[in-house]
Amino acid sequence: MTASDLVIDVTGITKRFGDKTVVDSVSLQVKRGEIYGFLGPNGSGKTTFIRMLCGLLTPDGGTGTCLGYDVLTQQAEIKRHVGYMTQKFSYYEDLSIRENLDFIARIYAVPDRAAAVQRSLDGLGLANRSHQLAGQLSGGWKQRLALAACLIHSPQLLLLDEPTAGVDPKARREFWDEIHRLAAEGLTVLITTHYMDEAERCHRLAYIAYGKLLARGTVAEVLAGASLSTWIVSGPALPALAVKLRGCAGVEQVVAFGNTLHVSGRDAATLAAVIASVRDPRHTWVQTASGLEDVFISLMDTAKDNFA
Repeated sequence: MTASDLVIDVTGITKRFGDKTVVDSVSLQVKRGEIYGFLGPNGSGKTTFIRMLCGLLTPDGGTGTCLGYDVLTQQAEIKRHVGYMTQKFSYYEDLSIRENLDFIARIYAVPDRAAAVQRSLDGLGLANRSHQLAGQLSGGWKQRLALAACLIHSPQLLLLDEPTAGVDPKARREFWDEIHRLAAEGLTVLITTHYMDEAERCHRLAYIAYGKLLARGTVAEVLAGASLSTWIVSGPALPALAVKLRGCAGVEQVVAFGNTLHVSGRDAATLAAVIASVRDPRHTWVQTASGLEDVFISLMDTAKDNFA
């Protein structure tokens, strides 16, 4: 992979607010046409990192490029070629869909603005609602408007910060179908999400907690790298069993899933010994593959809180 294949190529990116380091020496490489999932708990530094990539914040340390432009010195150029969708809907609720898109097109000095707005409306299925006020839209339609606004100046990189929070499953699925279509056309996407099913739809993932990058790679690589052992137990009196297991050596997680418990730990031998000590003929134990949620909670539990 050459440098020209990388849309994002940063090393040691750091940001401090006062005496708190909120992004701590994060390095990330994202290839052209890739959908890269950026995951982590609330307050982990994801949004701050994205804002440094798109030129809204200046890093306090580190080096690198976004779209070939220096993240420290060429922020104005980066902004012209990036589409950034924030967590909070940030368009004018007293303007129509068409008026919002026209306003954004003006800001970016998009050539043949009226035609560009119409293409955007048609491309995301907004044409029939073009005169509806943004404030009257449901969460899913606001999401479409926000994506259309991000795309109207034909960016080379999309930075999407929890874009599907608060929308229904159908709208989420349609949104992801659109993201995959765009990526197939060569657009690069860095997306933050808390939904594990969405994380599994990304080409690669990175996990950040308390400002530190803890894991990255494909889903299979992240799961394998965690070396987490997980068992499923079913049977009666599971709440009492959960209480008994929590706090035992080798047991990191005990989580209820419907009529079962998922019991996980990094030390497979110690975990197996604990399970053997509490086995009961009434319960059925089955070892299973750890899921992304199991892995990410484990990573979070072992990370050090930078605000503690």
